[in-house]
Amino acid sequence: MKRLTAYVSGNVHQRGYRARVTDIARVLGLKGTVENLDDGRVKIIAEGDEDKLKWFEEAICIKNTLIDVSSIEKEYSTPRDDVNRFYKLVDRGETDSRLDTAADHLKNLIVAVNNMNQNIGGKIDQMNDNLSDKIDQMNDNLSDKIDQMNDNLSDKIDQMNDNL
Repeated sequence: MKRLTAYVSGNVHQRGYRARVTDIARVLGLKGTVENLDDGRVKIIAEGDEDKLKWFEEAICIKNTLIDVSSIEKEYSTPRDDVNRFYKLVDRGETDSRLDTAADHLKNLIVAVNNMNQNIGGKIDQMNDNLSDKIDQMNDNLSDKIDQMNDNLSDKIDQMNDNL
């Protein structure tokens, strides 16, 4: 058993990083905590089997659309066995603040989707008008062609009758 203390830097605050770290730690059966620090880093304390800690160390170096870990300072020590599971530490009022932020983002998303739907509706109307015009032109052209064919056919029939 070992204890890993890691200080993670990068775009890791308010991006779901602590939740991802918590999920990874729990899957690996590790015990410990993850918390945001005032300096923008995240502090992770994890205790468990040395092999699992090595897997964990690699897994917490997350780089995706939202999360971008730039560096991890690691220190190993003897375990203290002072926690019985892995959990995320949350500051007082943090959840309320996050819910308010999420509600604002959701409101903005709804406005954007509604605007997009209005724009799409207008584009569909334009396409329908253009398509209707094209169909009318095709009908006119086809009608002219049919009239020409009828005239030509009528002339040919008249010529055949005269020849007969």
